[in-house]
Amino acid sequence: MQHKSTDVRVVEAVLTIEDCPFRTPLKFGGRVMSTSKLMNVQVTVESRGGLHATGFGSMPVGNIWAWPTNSMSPEETEQGMLHYAEEVVRLTDALDDFDHPIDIMYTASAEYPHLAKSVAVTHGMKEPPPPLAQLVAASPLDAALHDAYGRVNDVNSYDALSQEYMNQDLGEYLDEQFSGEYLDQYTLRTPKPRMPLYHLVGAIDPLTPADVEQPVGDDLPECLAEWIPYNGLTHLKIKLNGDDLAWDVDRVLAVDRVASEEQGKRGCTTWYYSTDFNEKCANVEYVLEFLKQVKGKNPAAFERIQYIEQPTHRDLKAHPENRMHEAAKIKPIVIDESLVDYEALLLAREQGYTGVALKACKGHTEALFAAAAAQKFGLFLCVQDLTCPGYSFLHSASLAARVPTVAAIEGNGRQYCPGANKSWARQFPTMFEIKDGTVGTAALDGLGLGF
Repeated sequence: MQHKSTDVRVVEAVLTIEDCPFRTPLKFGGRVMSTSKLMNVQVTVESRGGLHATGFGSMPVGNIWAWPTNSMSPEETEQGMLHYAEEVVRLTDALDDFDHPIDIMYTASAEYPHLAKSVAVTHGMKEPPPPLAQLVAASPLDAALHDAYGRVNDVNSYDALSQEYMNQDLGEYLDEQFSGEYLDQYTLRTPKPRMPLYHLVGAIDPLTPADVEQPVGDDLPECLAEWIPYNGLTHLKIKLNGDDLAWDVDRVLAVDRVASEEQGKRGCTTWYYSTDFNEKCANVEYVLEFLKQVKGKNPAAFERIQYIEQPTHRDLKAHPENRMHEAAKIKPIVIDESLVDYEALLLAREQGYTGVALKACKGHTEALFAAAAAQKFGLFLCVQDLTCPGYSFLHSASLAARVPTVAAIEGNGRQYCPGANKSWARQFPTMFEIKDGTVGTAALDGLGLGF
């Protein structure tokens, strides 16, 4: 393996924790989230030439989504992920070789399973963090390393993914189908200038002013009917229960009634939905019946559904019966919670999934691998967030803006925890001051991760 003058090593990595209060609770997958913490990591790197630069990464803990369990409380899983994040950062103390960030994180990730068991023993946890929680806890370090690498080499991180910078081709990380290929073939050299924003409609979010039981009173919209004109929305992501068919169908129809009225007022004739069951459906038959009923009761609403996200259990190996082929003939079926590595992507494809949800919270490196594989295999691609505010939303948006086939980006931090956006909104107004349903991703073209 030939090393490059652009390689770096980690000099210092520091984790800090920041409280992130919510203005309103968010319900998804039968769980309610009303507060969060941000994991912030600052990494200083040194190049072979002795130059130094510092990069930054940030991500919500997201334990409610990443670590659902009945054996531990949400407070315990949150603390467990924070302990794990600290230990992942400390892994860099033993990684003293100069290398590309992809290789550094690929090497570090081999230690994740063992580290999870070690953290569980050290802190007396009833179970170790599962793979998804491991990825989320490690993601701020991953982002900070890519950011610092770009800054020390005076380049945008997405422009440092070619053979000129990388020490190994994709065949080393994925399989022989990718031999001789590099990540620059699957990313753009300039970000897309603007992208539609997917707005989240949580399972307990009020749709109309009459649904608002406890007004927040902070001058932001209080319900979907107010959010649509406020941001000029054209893309709505609808959280569904997955275990109550009548409620799920009625929820989509209710959202469509509100959206149709508000879009009519503003003269908008085209808008889209995605539906997210957060793995709560018992089987594919539930999905098929859901689609059948929505189409029968409101064909226009059915046509507006762009894709369906992770309808059944995230453990694909344990549930081989949950095959998505029939549903995927109707709408793209997107893997999310199940996607923790390349092997999981291949298994999901085999089981009938036809789309991939990229998330910066699963690690920048892992997201780039998944983006490359999804494009090679012709899968539908979308980018979603973890109620990411501020820096973490900009990171997620930069990913969406650099992957060619991603058409829209989810961003719901502005709905549930907008306080963390304030300082960043002054620097990147096109990303946070939304009037036409889009975000101005052209601004994400600087050094490092782009902002």
